[in-house]
Amino acid sequence: MKQPLHLSTALLLIALFSLGGCARVLPGQVGVKRTFSRFKERIYTPGVYLHNPFVSRFMRLPTQVVNLKIEMGLPSKEGLTIQSEVSILYHVQASKAIDILTNVGRRYEQELILPIFRSAASDVCARFYAKDMHSAERAVIEKAIQKRLDEDLNSRGFTIENVLLKRIVLPQGLASAIEDKLRAEQDAMRMEFVLLQQQKQAQLGVVDAEAAKQIAKIKAEGEREATIIDAQAEKQRVEIVAEGNANALRTEAEAEKKFNETVGASITPALLRYKGIEAFEELSTSPNAKTIITDGKAEVLNVLPQ
Repeated sequence: MKQPLHLSTALLLIALFSLGGCARVLPGQVGVKRTFSRFKERIYTPGVYLHNPFVSRFMRLPTQVVNLKIEMGLPSKEGLTIQSEVSILYHVQASKAIDILTNVGRRYEQELILPIFRSAASDVCARFYAKDMHSAERAVIEKAIQKRLDEDLNSRGFTIENVLLKRIVLPQGLASAIEDKLRAEQDAMRMEFVLLQQQKQAQLGVVDAEAAKQIAKIKAEGEREATIIDAQAEKQRVEIVAEGNANALRTEAEAEKKFNETVGASITPALLRYKGIEAFEELSTSPNAKTIITDGKAEVLNVLPQ
């Protein structure tokens, strides 16, 4: 009786697994297969692969970024040794995995990267003063070391992404001297700022004095113009009053003249004789003797005292 096809396939797979092996390459890795001490010319990407563990072996290399931390003493230009902690960020080039395993081996960090880094870091740091490692020059030092590493390691299958000087421990005396210098520089900058502020305030004071001078000048001109205007107004008022008084005097004289002309026109000879008679009669009432002298034309009445 024949067995079903799928059952035969399952038995075959079980036999293969029992006689052979299964290799798994994880994401962020590449695999290289070695058979009888020789590497196959194939790079395995992430996945599951069957192989015979008796004659072959899978070796895996990480291709993601690796942070290699190092603690070492760095020489300075003045001959000091600066304790430091450094991080090298690198990754393995997948296309060079076979060359790395063939020429260097799996201990490539200890056998290749670290020796080259120590030499490059010593050469670069020896050109700088100790204080430079603790200032803005640190970035220049990091870039210089990274460049040296990249020149030596890139062709061998390693890409150096960055070199970071994370911790610099200066000698106690030098650290105190640097702190004193920084403190003095900060004091000088603070004094410069204060002097600049005083100069600005002095400039503002000059501007304020000039503005006050202009304001006083404008005010004086305004007062002078106001005085002139008041004088002109007073002059016009006096002229108007004088003209009004003159007109009033002329009007009064004309009125008096008209009055006299009217009165003179109304006096007749008869009226004058009548008024003379009235005057004689009033005199006659006086108890005293009187002598009346006339022009000879007036009427002479026999007026006796009463």
